Amino acid sequence: MKINILTLFPEMFSGFLGNSIIKRAIESLKIEINTVNIRDYTKDKHKTADDYPYGGGAGMVLKVEPILEALNSIDKGFVIYTSPQGKTLNQNLSKYLSEKEIITIIAGHYEGIDERVVESSVDMEISIGDYVLTGGELASMVIIDSVVRLVNGVLGNKDSYIDDSFYNGLLDYPQYTRPENHNEMKVPEVLLSGNHENIRKWRLRQSIERTYKKRPDLLLERKLSKEEEKILDDIKKGELK
Repeated sequence: MKINILTLFPEMFSGFLGNSIIKRAIESLKIEINTVNIRDYTKDKHKTADDYPYGGGAGMVLKVEPILEALNSIDKGFVIYTSPQGKTLNQNLSKYLSEKEIITIIAGHYEGIDERVVESSVDMEISIGDYVLTGGELASMVIIDSVVRLVNGVLGNKDSYIDDSFYNGLLDYPQYTRPENHNEMKVPEVLLSGNHENIRKWRLRQSIERTYKKRPDLLLERKLSKEEEKILDDIKKGELK
């Protein structure tokens, strides 16, 4: 998979790309990430990539010409613009993007980009939440991180992301490691039993109970199996006792 990032501040990505899973994915050639400096496609000696908005108003707007020229200089594939008006990023959207061969992310800045870029070249606008950031670079990193870990072969163990919160529509179950007992806080006995079926059932119940208490909206969106429906019913009945 190849990911292009169009940005005014490519240096912001150096630490992000040089560490952890992203770094290993690049080194193992599972992904390729290309940062494109929008200022390299400006025409004036000051490398001006923004200008005042027509009609007046506060702030500046990224110009149409350098962005479109930057896009035309690469194999852009599926083009994303980080925008508060876009679809909210979730696990299903990340899975959808992870199946693309090439994606290009335009990191918005200032008051946004010239609308003609959106109309002519953007396939999808994506938001990472209802709050304001200084620029789209951080949003781009969030999108990349959520997508790259789903690319085939990036994580050594597929279960590493299958068990993640949201992957199957439920929040993750509690996790424990050594020691078994810390200041009288003990690991649940079922996890030490070696009985894989009992462990599976315990984890499933924990996931459903956490989701019911913390994110009940997710249960409305997910088609529950008969086993899951029974567990949820038991949880609800327990609240009435």
